[in-house]
Amino acid sequence: MESSFINASLPDVADRMLFAVPKKGRLYDQCLSLLNHIGIEFHRKARHDIALVSNMPIALVFLPAADIATYVAKGNIDLGITGLDIICESQTADDVTELTRLGFGKCKLQVQTPAINSSVTSAHDLVGQRIVTSFVNLTKQRFAELEGVSMDRMKTQVRFVSGSVEAACGLGLADGIVDLVESGDTMRAAGLHAIDTILNTESVLITNHHQRFPKLVETIKQRVEGVLMARRYVLCQYNIKRESLDKACAVASGRQAPTVTSLEAEGWVAVSVMIEKKELADKMDQLKEIGAVDILVLQIANART
Repeated sequence: MESSFINASLPDVADRMLFAVPKKGRLYDQCLSLLNHIGIEFHRKARHDIALVSNMPIALVFLPAADIATYVAKGNIDLGITGLDIICESQTADDVTELTRLGFGKCKLQVQTPAINSSVTSAHDLVGQRIVTSFVNLTKQRFAELEGVSMDRMKTQVRFVSGSVEAACGLGLADGIVDLVESGDTMRAAGLHAIDTILNTESVLITNHHQRFPKLVETIKQRVEGVLMARRYVLCQYNIKRESLDKACAVASGRQAPTVTSLEAEGWVAVSVMIEKKELADKMDQLKEIGAVDILVLQIANART
């Protein structure tokens, strides 16, 4: 599917896959790091929102994160990185395919109210009152659900603001707000606290249902999944007596199975196994207890699943 966006605005990239990434904001730096790790080489000129990839038939298009899901869904863009919250808010979930979640940009879309208002303890207590947010659709869906009516019949007043949502209650514009919360520091500084979570969100890699470059999309997906796996796991190597091998494999079985190699010393084997980083310290302790020696941990730079 070729769109007017491609033909009219990007005449030099008709034979390239268009890959959209956020042009700024909380996801920008992490997206650039990911692109570097999956081997995408490019140079973005100052004030240019299009960059041609030098080693692959790809053009990077730098767009506001809030627009990426819509462009991908309509077929203007072949591949994109945006937040799950954006996909849900833009109501494009049925028109895009989620390839993989990226593990960064994690936060929560929450209902927040002034902490000093002890009479409001749940979102139910805000039904029929004033809510300010930049996520109008998701907020209306949540409060219509609480009221048990359709969105066009709900009593709760939901108003849009594009920024500084946390100031709305203090300025008397709202009884509660709905906004993304990462650490919660900004909300606490504004005297707010969470009373409901609408959505847990993170960055996702998406494409559409009418891919122009399906093989290239699959290549990028595999590269991304390889980087994510490398960030999640380390390679642990150790030596152990063969008689204790079954116990060691029960402690750390790896993604598929450990690699076992016989050593020159009779009755001993060398084992290589992938272990999740969050479990590494405990696994090393357990391996040591059952007789493993010379335990080494190697970082994984990249991988393929």
